[in-house]
Amino acid sequence: MTGSSERFRPLLFLDIDGPLIPFGPSAGRRHGGPPAAPPQPPGRGNPLLGRLDPTVGARLTALRCELVWASTWLDAANETVAPRIGLPSLPVVRWADPRADEGPRGLHWKTPHLVQWAGHRPFIWVDDEIGAMDRLWVAAQHHEPFLLHRVDPAKGLTDDDFAVLADWLRATVPHHLA
Repeated sequence: MTGSSERFRPLLFLDIDGPLIPFGPSAGRRHGGPPAAPPQPPGRGNPLLGRLDPTVGARLTALRCELVWASTWLDAANETVAPRIGLPSLPVVRWADPRADEGPRGLHWKTPHLVQWAGHRPFIWVDDEIGAMDRLWVAAQHHEPFLLHRVDPAKGLTDDDFAVLADWLRATVPHHLA
């Protein structure tokens, strides 16, 4: 943390598969938005990259959070995904080897790492694998405001998801907009 304004600036941990790359049958067209990026020609990388919405980066940036990749894509998120959605290179959470027996049953393996990364800052975690145990565990471990927002992996981030994120930020950490 570099200064007092940075101390209060919320983090937004962002997963890729599900939230940014939807898996549903209609993922080629965004709900209420522009069509997804055109599919890449065969043999030119991950064919699911064509499901990325090129406008989502600007919408994420408008939330005025510190964006952090929280995905198993690691550095490939900055090399492959960020340019396609209009984001600069972002910090990347480096995962320790996940252990299935770490934490209570039902706790996502990412959860302890994200709470540790957040430290004493408010945060949002956007993922399609968040469950009830994650919410309980974070509530017990993290003493700052947080929002664990589960995205429907069939749809990816929608207008409704962005409304939830913006509403939470306005209600919970309004001073981050100053």
